[in-house]
Amino acid sequence: MIANIANKQASAPNFRVGDERLVKLTAGAAQKVSSLLSKQGRPKGVLRVAVVGGGCSGLQYKMDLQDAPANRDILVESSGVRVVVDPKSALYVTGSELDYLDTLDGGFKVTNPNAATTCSCGESFSA
Repeated sequence: MIANIANKQASAPNFRVGDERLVKLTAGAAQKVSSLLSKQGRPKGVLRVAVVGGGCSGLQYKMDLQDAPANRDILVESSGVRVVVDPKSALYVTGSELDYLDTLDGGFKVTNPNAATTCSCGESFSA
């Protein structure tokens, strides 16, 4: 019985594979994410894109670099970068494009066709 539990914990995460219709990275964003993953020693890592409550408009994006997909994630390869999105966040980000602007007021920018409104700073949205 204990061995059976250990085998379940050691098994690989159960995730699905999606395509760029879920989320797409521009060449600039892909280059920046690849650079960040390499600096962290995670050349085969993933970019997690999530939507969480908060911000001026009610919802905001959360991005994080991780080693691998988690259970129930949707994995998308875009411009050579592996991106993961949880099923709940996928409802909000479908069709989005992630760009990176290397300017003073730049950084990662999300163009989301599902956003009904965005705040003036561009960091949050409502759907």
